[in-house]
Amino acid sequence: MDSRTFKVAGISTSPSGLTKVRFANDYVGRIKTLNMRRHTEVKLVELEKPMSKADICSFLMKHSDFQSEISQTAITQYVKRNVGKVKLEVDIEPATVSASAPIPSEVKAD
Repeated sequence: MDSRTFKVAGISTSPSGLTKVRFANDYVGRIKTLNMRRHTEVKLVELEKPMSKADICSFLMKHSDFQSEISQTAITQYVKRNVGKVKLEVDIEPATVSASAPIPSEVKAD
């Protein structure tokens, strides 16, 4: 998944009957595009701040406008297909080790 952020998100159903999660940065432009393509059941919300797709999905799962079975299924399917594929990159610094206690005589090498 990419690191882009979006200010508008929601769901819509395509003419073929497929309901999907939608992401955009322009509310009016996205509505026009979905209407032009004859989508139905368009539900979009403007977010308070730009969010990643993973954060948006988490937000939509809890939002009162997206509690229907169709909405929850669309969001869950998106998460299963896309969010689970995130590669985790971790920067690991080697730990510094220092011995401040004296080593017992029975452990010392001869």
